[in-house]
Amino acid sequence: MKRLRTGAALAALLATSCAPMTAAEGALQPSAAVWQFDNLEHIGGARVGVEGDPQVVATGLGPAVQFDGEEDALFIETHPLAGARQFTAEAIFRPEGGAFEQRWMHLAEAGADAPVGVYPPVPPSGPRMLFEIRVVGDRWYLDAFTSGPGYSQALMAPEKTFPVGRWYHVAQTYDGRTYRSFVNGELQAEAEIAFKPQGPGYSSVGTRINRRDYFNGQVLSARFTPAALSPDQFMPPPVPKSD
Repeated sequence: MKRLRTGAALAALLATSCAPMTAAEGALQPSAAVWQFDNLEHIGGARVGVEGDPQVVATGLGPAVQFDGEEDALFIETHPLAGARQFTAEAIFRPEGGAFEQRWMHLAEAGADAPVGVYPPVPPSGPRMLFEIRVVGDRWYLDAFTSGPGYSQALMAPEKTFPVGRWYHVAQTYDGRTYRSFVNGELQAEAEIAFKPQGPGYSSVGTRINRRDYFNGQVLSARFTPAALSPDQFMPPPVPKSD
């Protein structure tokens, strides 16, 4: 494992790089967090810790971070959906194959008893929200997951697979009753859960927060909204100019 390093300067504000919003999205924007993966210092205004050697690369959609599936990871000093009773988590990413199990975005509550001097100070099995994929040959399927006191739910549809090496929009939502997952706006799976808001914490991108199940591919952007959006309110599905 390579030594952790953190950035020193605040990145430019992200609003100028966001796609045009509908009126409904605009109404939600003041409380939404937008992450653009165009630097390795600050994401969404939060400080970033870097492990391994992830790279900012040019793509047909704009800058993205490339992860090698072995030790590349970002640790972001915020849980962007802390306190939310309903939520939408979205991301635009490009899986490139590799290991079967890849836990590539992990939002975690730190808890009052988080250990001092450990980075990130988050138990891997505490309250959390995850985007994961399962890779089968040259195809993948989505695994969305959330867990906390009194609830633990994975949303997987192994029969709904997609080719690797392409850009996708993925989302998970909770409307106060039903937890749902989507790929390019199409429902993948759903379940009723008794979700409880999670507390402040940390996030990891490219790996599970305890440095397991690394991601092979690129991450372009993410958005976190403390409300359950419908698919027509999601970020537009990616249409790259070139790759």
